[in-house]
Amino acid sequence: MVAPEKQVKQLDRVIIRFAGDSGDGMQLTGDRFTAETAVFGNDLVTLPNFPAEIRAPQGTLPGVSSFQVHFADHDILTAGDAPDVLVAMNPAALRANLGDLTSGASIIVDTHDFTARNLTKAGYQANPLDDESLNDFVVHTVDLTGMTIEAVKEFGLSRKDASRAKNMFALGLLSWMYGRPTDPTVDFVSKRFAKVPDIRDANIAAFKAGWYFGETTEAFAVRYEIKPATMPPGTYRNITGNLALAYGLIAGGVQSGLPVFLGSYPITPASDILHELSKHKGFGVTTFQAEDEIAGVGAAIGAAFAGQLGVTTTSGPGVSLKSEAIGLAIMTELPLVVVDVQRGGPSTGLPTKTEQADLLQAMFGRNGEAPLPIVAPQSPGDCFDAAVEAVRIAITYRTPVMLLSDGYLANGSEPWRIPALDELPAIDPAFATEKNQGEGDEAEFWPYLRDEATLARPWAIPGTPGLEHRLGGLEKGDGHGNISYDPANHDFMVRTRQAKVDRVADSLPPLQVDDPSGEAKVLVLGWGSTYGPIGAGVRRVRKAGYNVAQAHLRHLNPFPKDLGEVLKRYDKVLVPEMNLGQLSLLLRAEYLVDVVGYNEVRGLPLKATQLAHVIADLVGQAEDLTVELGIWGLPSQKEEV
Repeated sequence: MVAPEKQVKQLDRVIIRFAGDSGDGMQLTGDRFTAETAVFGNDLVTLPNFPAEIRAPQGTLPGVSSFQVHFADHDILTAGDAPDVLVAMNPAALRANLGDLTSGASIIVDTHDFTARNLTKAGYQANPLDDESLNDFVVHTVDLTGMTIEAVKEFGLSRKDASRAKNMFALGLLSWMYGRPTDPTVDFVSKRFAKVPDIRDANIAAFKAGWYFGETTEAFAVRYEIKPATMPPGTYRNITGNLALAYGLIAGGVQSGLPVFLGSYPITPASDILHELSKHKGFGVTTFQAEDEIAGVGAAIGAAFAGQLGVTTTSGPGVSLKSEAIGLAIMTELPLVVVDVQRGGPSTGLPTKTEQADLLQAMFGRNGEAPLPIVAPQSPGDCFDAAVEAVRIAITYRTPVMLLSDGYLANGSEPWRIPALDELPAIDPAFATEKNQGEGDEAEFWPYLRDEATLARPWAIPGTPGLEHRLGGLEKGDGHGNISYDPANHDFMVRTRQAKVDRVADSLPPLQVDDPSGEAKVLVLGWGSTYGPIGAGVRRVRKAGYNVAQAHLRHLNPFPKDLGEVLKRYDKVLVPEMNLGQLSLLLRAEYLVDVVGYNEVRGLPLKATQLAHVIADLVGQAEDLTVELGIWGLPSQKEEV
């Protein structure tokens, strides 16, 4: 039998979402498809989305797990608003994701689990595959489970174990449809299941069966080609935000010459940083999994006192528990990096969903006047640079630094150019080595004398002869550091600690404003992971022929010194956030500018399509005209500069 001739169609981009029960291996499937895509050379952004429960009720909407990957032959910024292709492994996966699809999208459905019982659990009164409810979509009904069981029957697995390989069958099919390389997945499966040959061979067989099914069946008459993207020269790898952040902390240790000590308690979505750092003892990294959040940060402060790079990682609930200890680090003026991978709240909230709601906690969530610098990355790869910057500030200014990542950045991924060592900043801990007050036999070491430029106090490693000193949480006397209850001294020290944080702004570059025409009246200002959706929305408005400026804040405390001047250049300033307006509040208070907030707290990234329309409306108001986005207001348009 000769395989039918397949048409090859060129695309510039596509968004695929794999969705199934939380036990169906959708995260693994998406991760492998992403790895294949990275090897091929496309630009890509991913969005894993999974339940907080270890095992939510099987076949129900709360138990649906999905993984979305957006890949293209050009520079893209987001994981995409609406999937072009949905792979649904059961009725619940179909129903949970159907609302995100636009007309004409393709749906590949595993028909095996569309039983009356499973349809009822998913909330269907009738089988949607048998009525007209899916007429707006291109639906491919495939018995993925049945074909998988048939493909692996030679390995003697039980029916249940055999069916677990259906995700690999789906991966093989999609790999064929989009011309993904297969060797990386075969190698991955061979290594992962090397100790269980039957499972290894069954997964490889299912993967290849999916590929050959696509190659031979008449159900899929078209395969698609997305050419590699053009990127700046360099060595690239696909990287998640948590992995990039871990590498950034290691790089900060190397560039400062300090051992890295992580004191941490596992918490979603920050735990992977602890897991990764524990692998790198060769770089002088020590990891301590503490019994609770307070012990983790306490150990990190102790490490900082001993002359190491102290780090603690957590999410919003953990920051609340660590707040008193962070205040201690502010009072003792020790370098400490506090990583907050934000998640939906309050309380336990939405542990596996993303949010930007900890900015005000980072700013003010401690007793007393307790300021600290705040840094936020804008993309998964940028987590590396943000971590290095947090280390630089902490060591240079002798202060705790809060690094605000979030669940979208932590679990999402993108291609990342591995930097050369000479691109990284040198960070000098400048330890104190001699007495600094008085002369001769009267000379002493004062731990609270200050550098004139940075207001940083000297950092003396315990055990250095002649530099014995005490630190603690009670107020310090200026210079000598002894306990002081003097009102005037307390006022002076409070103002000095604030001034030290303010001095960080002296080392920051001017705020980069993207305003190609120079004629924009609207500025879109963001922070953190809103960078991608904002950038994509701005591109669409510009593509429709309108002027709009964009800027993004990495440093949230202190703000860049020229931020106030930038804000005053524009008639209207839009601030999109995944909270109820926390940066907007700070900007209004600091600069008396009535910024316009666009706020969502849905546990999901902002959508570029919605942002484009919000930006367009504001441009229309500022320029007194009617803005029509046309095709550029649609979710499937190419995000090209």
